[in-house]
Amino acid sequence: MDLKIEPVTKQNRAAVTALRVKHGQEHFVETVEECLTEADQLALWRPVAVYDGAQLIGFCMYGLWGNNGRVWLDRFLLDAGSQGKGYSIPVLRALIARIREEYGCDELYLSVYKENTLALSIYQRLGFALNGELDINGEEIMVLPCKSLSVAKGGKTTEGAKRIYSVVA
Repeated sequence: MDLKIEPVTKQNRAAVTALRVKHGQEHFVETVEECLTEADQLALWRPVAVYDGAQLIGFCMYGLWGNNGRVWLDRFLLDAGSQGKGYSIPVLRALIARIREEYGCDELYLSVYKENTLALSIYQRLGFALNGELDINGEEIMVLPCKSLSVAKGGKTTEGAKRIYSVVA
């Protein structure tokens, strides 16, 4: 894998908005177009495209939300054609590292529908844990304590990491 995380720009926006999750996953995450509209309206969101080499495989949006200082991995999706190929964990590790570098946060948040058992499992493998809170859409909130952690190969946490937020795998 040659994973790259690049900002969404005028040049790649059309390709990024064409990304789609698998049939049956649509209710787990907003469309990329909806996410980009939100990012256009709220400068706090950072939308990025995920590539394996030159192949566009996914989308993510993250940012520092509200007055509570929580950093969120707010949206994450892999295109239907890129799912089931072992991308989720390596992409999330790369995103966690990027977010940690940009924000220097102590925790990373995400939200997930409890019915999305695959995403729950992936997040838990990376060290996210349910914190007992629900977001405004009724999604379970998960947090990755990152103050003195880093995400190691294999999804385990070790010294040096930060927090992350929301995924459709």
